[in-house]
Amino acid sequence: MDRFNLMQIFVRIVETGSFSAVAREQNMLQPTVSKQMSALEQSLGVRLLNRTTRKLSLTEAGREYYERCHQILEDVQEMESDVLGFQNKPTGTLRVNTPVAFGHIHMVPLLLEFRNKYPELGVDLSLDDRYADLIQEGYDVAIRFGELEDSNLVARHVGSSARVCVASPEYLKKNGIPRDPEDLKQHNCITYTYLFSNTWPFKEKGDPISVKVGGDFRANSGLTIREAALNGTGVASVPALLVSEDIESGRLTSILNEYAPDPIRISAVFPSGRLVPRKVKLFVDFMKDEFLKIPLLHPKQPSRPVPRLKSKPGVVVESKSQNA
Repeated sequence: MDRFNLMQIFVRIVETGSFSAVAREQNMLQPTVSKQMSALEQSLGVRLLNRTTRKLSLTEAGREYYERCHQILEDVQEMESDVLGFQNKPTGTLRVNTPVAFGHIHMVPLLLEFRNKYPELGVDLSLDDRYADLIQEGYDVAIRFGELEDSNLVARHVGSSARVCVASPEYLKKNGIPRDPEDLKQHNCITYTYLFSNTWPFKEKGDPISVKVGGDFRANSGLTIREAALNGTGVASVPALLVSEDIESGRLTSILNEYAPDPIRISAVFPSGRLVPRKVKLFVDFMKDEFLKIPLLHPKQPSRPVPRLKSKPGVVVESKSQNA
């Protein structure tokens, strides 16, 4: 009995819901497929499938066996891809989706360097602050900020992002400096269009808190929010990597650092499937290695209390839904 082949057949029966479909795939007769499944169940000593004239359903043991088989088959295919990859260079086109500001600052130089390393691989880069549907729009990999909620995607942690509340010195001189997060309710806050709610997270004595903010200016771009803050429009909560030079130069002032929450995760995400394309695996590994060289992408949680920043960003904030 070829146990590995039986595992493959069983997984395809579950995925297609049909003995006939698998028989056609395997160039076999349907009774042969049925007989092999019966042999597999007999060898295991448990029933894996409930069969009726209309449908197939997994037993509890069958569900557990399917999940284990599925993982084993994925591992074997990935291993084979990696071994073959030592001889084969990645080809085709790598389609990447990334937030606009982060793309300009980090992804464009990174992709150019990656392409120089693999010149036979084309690159198609899309800069977009909205969350693109990777499967529907055909992207190989995307950069996402925050926790992954789509179960159809796989996420690889490649870095973290500090966030900082900032305003121009002119705005703070005119409107006063917020001393705690609740003070933001009295200020004009520049908000992000793609957030479902204008709630900014903070921490107080180690415990997470949140404040609902509002204002008369919002935008769907981190770069635009930065420009509005520089123009004295109001207070903004943005990635520190976006405004670090502005803080150093004094064009922006960071505030509420003693209420800094945890860093927000930066992930490379791609569609789940049995086999991760070699070009995606190479790029994600390359990106993770290169991001390790960038201190702003690996912020450390500052000890509290923290004085207001004057030269370097040191505030970190987590958001579960913002694609900065």
